[in-house]
Parts: sequence; C-alpha cells; structure tokens
Amino acid sequence: MLWLSEVLMEGHDLETFAALEQRIVEKARAGEMFFRMDVKPPFSDTPENWQEKLETVFTSAGR
Repeated sequence: MLWLSEVLMEGHDLETFAALEQRIVEKARAGEMFFRMDVKPPFSDTPENWQEKLETVFTSAGR
C-alpha cells in the first residue's frame, strides 16, 4: 500500500504539486495497487481538489 505521507517523507526533492503527481505516477507504474492519502501536500501550488487529482493520476498510471 502506498501512503502519501511516505511519498512525501521520501521525496525531499519534491518542490511542487506537479512533481508530486509525477512521483505518484512512478509509484503506480512500479506496481503499487492501493493508495491512501493521509496528509495534505504542503506545496503552495496544491489545488483545492488535490485528493481527486492524485487519485486520478494514480488510477490512470496503474492501467
């Protein structure tokens, strides 16, 4: 299971929401089956609908 908090803790190089989205895509393509969002991303460009966006990129990439 992929936890958003773990992605953020491992991703010290992440500086934008777009970079986070790309990292989620990479994790999904690496075989992660489930994704849980347990924290809000701390980036200044995090959109209000961040949960929907991350779920969409995870689901789309895993196909």
